[in-house]
Amino acid sequence: MQQEKGTPRAGGLYENSTVINVSKTGRIISSAAGASLVYIGLADIGKTPVKSLIRILAGSYLLYRGISGNCPVSAIVEENIRPKHARSVNIRTSFVVDRPRAEVYSYWRKLENLPAFMAHLHDVEVQDERYSHWTIRLAGNIKLEWDAEIVEDVPGEMLGWRSMEGAQLANAGKIRFRDTSNGGTELLVTITYRPPAGYVGEGIARLFNPAFESLVRNDIRGFKQHLEEKNAGIGNIAVG
Repeated sequence: MQQEKGTPRAGGLYENSTVINVSKTGRIISSAAGASLVYIGLADIGKTPVKSLIRILAGSYLLYRGISGNCPVSAIVEENIRPKHARSVNIRTSFVVDRPRAEVYSYWRKLENLPAFMAHLHDVEVQDERYSHWTIRLAGNIKLEWDAEIVEDVPGEMLGWRSMEGAQLANAGKIRFRDTSNGGTELLVTITYRPPAGYVGEGIARLFNPAFESLVRNDIRGFKQHLEEKNAGIGNIAVG
């Protein structure tokens, strides 16, 4: 874009900088103020060496701020006051269980069965056909709890749930059940754990890491072995 005639420029570093947290106007002002302080400091260094050194240092910082567009002080302050967030855990997977679709759906639909094959879940207390209470326990006696509701339920075909508003840990999941040609059931699973908005406490911060994601993924796959062993028929896993 062509520069308007007479419009001040901050220089080539401004246009190309990728670490900018200072506005264009702020950079121009910082550069001008910094250059003035450095000039005055150098001119008076023989008369007032201490004051001159302070001016030179301050001017150098302002010059850096203006030329680079990066203000380390602002970055530190923003980092300290910014709400801390943890990564979400998002899992999509599919596998085949060597059991009939109605049986597989029925077992998963009884949410109190989930901790039997999901090691990361301590307890799921079913309150009624729609609502349940979930608990995760972590090392150090840290416990996270939330209420959840069934939001989709097509018997034998689909099951979906999500945590209620205000939950310590946002959780949602959906499972589709499909027949396979050999009489088994294919499960298409999507599960998400998401930290609540704002600051994340120690327990939740521990939860959202690659090891936890791997644990949840293995727990989901563990459903195959769990259900097939219950029925004394272990088949081969088919991963999509």
